[in-house]
Amino acid sequence: MTPRAPVSTQRPTPGAPVAPARPTPAAPVATALPTSPASVSTEHTTPSAPPPRTPPTAGMPTPSRPPINPFLANDPNAKARRLARALVSDLVTYFPKKRDEGLRDGTLKQLFREEIQKSHEEYVQQVGREFAESTPHFQEALNDILAGGQRVF
Repeated sequence: MTPRAPVSTQRPTPGAPVAPARPTPAAPVATALPTSPASVSTEHTTPSAPPPRTPPTAGMPTPSRPPINPFLANDPNAKARRLARALVSDLVTYFPKKRDEGLRDGTLKQLFREEIQKSHEEYVQQVGREFAESTPHFQEALNDILAGGQRVF
């Protein structure tokens, strides 16, 4: 046990700098003593750490289930759908006034012709032409996000 420093009874002088308080050491933890004198050991031993616990599922095959994070999905349809929606969402984010005008006047196709073409090229480049042409993911994203649920594309 470490001795404690004496407590000062002097009061600081007004206007004098005050030293920061020092933390006091933690009090030792009391342990239960054995009740029978025969079990008292005069030898000091250090308790050993318990062995590391292995999870109950260690070594067992993991069941096949969908990943919690959709970005980790291995399903090509999920990835393509997510990519299409991200590309179309960018159009809405970058051109909100243009989108509002197109929705109001019914001219989304004409107003976004170039942007849609560029986004579709990026989509085809990432998912492949055959896959892009055989799935409706990009068109669905255009209708859901850019056209606000209307069937424009």
